[in-house]
Amino acid sequence: MNRLLFEKVGRAKFISHLDLMRTMQRIFIRAGVEIRHTEGFNPHPYMNFALPLPVGTESVCELMDFDLTGQEPLPGIPERLNAVSPQGIRVLDCYEASRKFKEIKWLDISAVMFYDKEIPGADQVQALITGPELIMEKRTKRSSAVVDVRPLIHSAAVLPTEGGLALRARLAAGEQSLTPAQLISAIAGNAPAFAPDHVSFRREALYDSDHVLFR
Repeated sequence: MNRLLFEKVGRAKFISHLDLMRTMQRIFIRAGVEIRHTEGFNPHPYMNFALPLPVGTESVCELMDFDLTGQEPLPGIPERLNAVSPQGIRVLDCYEASRKFKEIKWLDISAVMFYDKEIPGADQVQALITGPELIMEKRTKRSSAVVDVRPLIHSAAVLPTEGGLALRARLAAGEQSLTPAQLISAIAGNAPAFAPDHVSFRREALYDSDHVLFR
């Protein structure tokens, strides 16, 4: 199995996960890189993405696994794909996969919280996030529950920036996870005065359970 490391930034952040799959298929076709497909009446390419990205979130650490039909030299694939990729999608590396996506347990995110009026103190917001507990209503497709999400935050730092506050945090991923949007909801739910009027998100890096960078 081979793996792509790529970024999805700028206008590309508004591409849904389903559209991203279609886009990547077209990129491979245009680049003349043949990937293996399933057999049968309606074949589809073997493509697998790690932790699908929410619409509107940028990322510089997206991972996609795929199989080739032939013996393509992996180091040359990024240049070929980038030559036909749309703006905002850029392949950073291509290599043989040695680890499974289920090993991903943490991810680094950065966010900028913008405020139309008074900007709260960075130290106050950080104290809320990194305090003894952070209670919120966590919803899934099937249920909702009031939980303490503090154990799902490994670290967080909040600093002043133009127009708001810059946040960088390492959040749990996988089965037990906390999304950046849920973290902002927790902030707003516990301290409405800290609720931002607008937020931009970016996924920065992925890690395993030992906080070793995952590739």
